[in-house]
Amino acid sequence: MPEDGKQMRVDPIACRAHGLCADLLPELITLDEWGYPIVASKPVPAGALADGKRAVAACPTLALRLVPRV
Repeated sequence: MPEDGKQMRVDPIACRAHGLCADLLPELITLDEWGYPIVASKPVPAGALADGKRAVAACPTLALRLVPRV
């Protein structure tokens, strides 16, 4: 899959601001003042895809997703 094939998305309703995603993928996810993730709109670089998958798997509320870029 090309480098621009995936991007991170967060379900703001499901998210409970645990912050694990930002710890695992700081180059694409930052936290706002309340601890909720702000996900970069840029594609996930090929070198960060494994970290992106790890962040998705670590989300305790399943709010983080790795989706095809449109």
